[in-house]
Amino acid sequence: MNKATESGPGVPATDRSGEDRRQRKARQTREALADAAIDLILEHGLAAVTVEAIAERADVTRRTFSRHFGGKEAAALDFTRADGDRINAALRARPADEPPLAAYHAAVLDWLAASETPALHRRAPRRELLALVDTEPALFAAYERVRVDAQDESVRIIADRLGTDPARDQRPAVVVGAAAGVLTAALRSWARGGHEYDADLTAHVERAYAVLTREAALAAPHIATGK
Repeated sequence: MNKATESGPGVPATDRSGEDRRQRKARQTREALADAAIDLILEHGLAAVTVEAIAERADVTRRTFSRHFGGKEAAALDFTRADGDRINAALRARPADEPPLAAYHAAVLDWLAASETPALHRRAPRRELLALVDTEPALFAAYERVRVDAQDESVRIIADRLGTDPARDQRPAVVVGAAAGVLTAALRSWARGGHEYDADLTAHVERAYAVLTREAALAAPHIATGK
């Protein structure tokens, strides 16, 4: 019998259920801190909120906060990091023969439709927090860091799909730049209440991708001829 899986008395075994509990507890603590950061920032404004206040709201110590986050901005925007990870996971799972731009679009739709880990439009008050990003420089800087990291990973995924080196081949970066830029435009429109405010983020995303497709088709003849 493999000792790593034995559970008898006196056997030094790995308690997988215990490990799962620890991981679950860590995730719950991180989520509680992130939720506390969002709530406090929306209640009092970014400048008035301290890390200590966030830790107290989440009923943990300041040291515990520091184990999870480098600052209040990172805590408040942790959902954007998690959503970027989910989009990239969906992108990896797309069929290998699917064109990269279509694969990214489909990955975004997969993320929006997920039920076990709902996308941000189903988790209030994420829209209100995103609306602050453009008006709070510290939040904007933190958001840009998350966005760049997620897109860098997307570029690596697309490069692997194409079997190419992104340092020599522009295609992965161009595809991700266009596709992720469309998603960013849709998110900003949704957060700001654009298009007579449609609360359905999926509708904003589909309108934005339709614009990209239409404009690319209109521009193609002019780009090909240089006119």
